[in-house]
Amino acid sequence: MRAMLVLLALAWFCEGCAMTASSLAVSPRRAPVEQRAPVLLVHGIGDDASAFDALRGRLEQEGWPHVHAISLVPNNGSEGIPALARQVAREAEALRARTGARRVDVVGFSMGALVSRYWVQLLGGRLVVRRFISISGPHAGTGLAFLGRGKGVTQMRPGSRLLRALQQDPRPWGATEVHSFWTPWDLTILPASSSRLPGASERRFPVLLHPWMLTDRRVHDAVVDVLGSPAVAR
Repeated sequence: MRAMLVLLALAWFCEGCAMTASSLAVSPRRAPVEQRAPVLLVHGIGDDASAFDALRGRLEQEGWPHVHAISLVPNNGSEGIPALARQVAREAEALRARTGARRVDVVGFSMGALVSRYWVQLLGGRLVVRRFISISGPHAGTGLAFLGRGKGVTQMRPGSRLLRALQQDPRPWGATEVHSFWTPWDLTILPASSSRLPGASERRFPVLLHPWMLTDRRVHDAVVDVLGSPAVAR
């Protein structure tokens, strides 16, 4: 048993080195502060805005003047994804009004990534979102959702009507730049590859547990890299 654990640890380390080298290349340039869009952070099931304390602090430390984390209500999966997406839409409009920004950047984690995706694709979010980063979102569903109840939980089951509607959208992103961050070691998104997002730029991370994706330094570095890179005309 000890030998097997050592082999697994070595495999994790080697794969992690390979993924870090190939997936975490840092942009050589960073946009000046005045060119950075306000950032809206959308948490996952069972969490609230405080789940993003570490990432929000990192972004503020790096010079972002406007970073806002929403607390979805309810946060337990009992409400449907579309209703939660409308909450995100309202928060985004309020953030734009406060800052005078034409567009915002959005980072969604877990269920919050799916909620954000629904807003971007089907509720007009792609007209106001400059960059969307999905972190470990259940975009093709998760088998764990079969163990839970609630409208939102049911919609996160593989093959649900809501997921099919999102997948059938022929032009999902418009001018929005989309990124998918995920870990192949995820035990909450089953299978972990469900976090892959069609049409997105993809980065994999050697993170062992689903919630650690929000606190891992390499993920934070990548968020700073993506959101801080100079804008590209689309």
